[in-house]
Amino acid sequence: MLGFQPYETFQLLIETGGVDRTNTLLIAACDAYARRGKPTVPEMEQFETLAARLFPTAGPQARAKGAAILGRAEVLSPALEQLVVDNIGEDLIPFLETAAELSDQTMLDIIARYDVPACATLAARANLSNVVLAKLFQMNSRKVYRALAANTAITPRGAYLSALARSAQMDHLVAEALGRRKDFDAALLAPAFFDLSDSHRIKVIQAFSNRETPVAPIARTIEQLSVASAELTKALMKLFSENRRPEVTRLLAQITGLDEVRCGQIAHDATGAALFVILRAFGATAYDGLKVLIHATSHDTERSKALADYATLFGTVSSESMAYLMSAWRGEVNLLELSKPQYQPFTQPSRRTAAATTAAPAQNPVVEQAIEALARIGARRAS
Repeated sequence: MLGFQPYETFQLLIETGGVDRTNTLLIAACDAYARRGKPTVPEMEQFETLAARLFPTAGPQARAKGAAILGRAEVLSPALEQLVVDNIGEDLIPFLETAAELSDQTMLDIIARYDVPACATLAARANLSNVVLAKLFQMNSRKVYRALAANTAITPRGAYLSALARSAQMDHLVAEALGRRKDFDAALLAPAFFDLSDSHRIKVIQAFSNRETPVAPIARTIEQLSVASAELTKALMKLFSENRRPEVTRLLAQITGLDEVRCGQIAHDATGAALFVILRAFGATAYDGLKVLIHATSHDTERSKALADYATLFGTVSSESMAYLMSAWRGEVNLLELSKPQYQPFTQPSRRTAAATTAAPAQNPVVEQAIEALARIGARRAS
């Protein structure tokens, strides 16, 4: 087999040659098998028998070296995979990353050991079976969930969707990984809103565009204050224009029921994403809302595009959906209800629409009107 002498000869060499000769035989046999390409079934079975004798008898360094060489073979049976995993030592992670195929049994054995780095490596592999995925999702490990969240070969649905959404609430890196995915409903990241990057916060809000939502628990409170929506936007614009953000914090705490720490984050959020949610939830129009956002935000070179995005969102995102988002911040709703058919977006965004929006961000008439109105206010104050 593979140019070697018959198995009986190897058996004799192993038994009479000592550890040094066994080490040499192991490395030579593993190298020959790795160079063989795709072996026949009899050759693989014969090598399994030989390797099962050599590995236990060889020294630790030879076992690790032989396993590393064997791990580069084109085809490994489950028994040979197990020998590699058991003996490869520090090279286990590279082996799990580069192995073309791994049997379910090998992966389940690794998961059973609760070797977190190795399991995280498995979680990043493509073509994982449902049996293996189920075991990985049962692990209480942030590293594993981060790998699962970033693995685009895994379709987030059913129990996997629920598990990823819950993990995103506890780990901002999971939330960020899910925010980068196009196949994940960004609305489910609402509880992690304040841990997300600026662009992903906008994605969460955009996920509520043209979408029905369940009735928010905070809706009744908002109804009582909605009659004063104009007064609210005027008060916020005045406070932001005078940079009185601590007073903004107290005002938001009074009307939203959020704690002051969270309201302080909203008041000092230079992107305006969280403030947009508050304004729209309380019924602010694009015209009035943008005047507040212009004073509250600082976008520098991206200012016009950001304001144009908000102007569009005022038209596509309903007050009810932003009230629902606020209730998610307060932990009052089960966001997984949004996966039901009746709460899916009415229209799916197209590449053409997205391209048109980004092509001319500064041409939005609502933005221009809000800026002109503020300019007139400034001119009257100056005179």
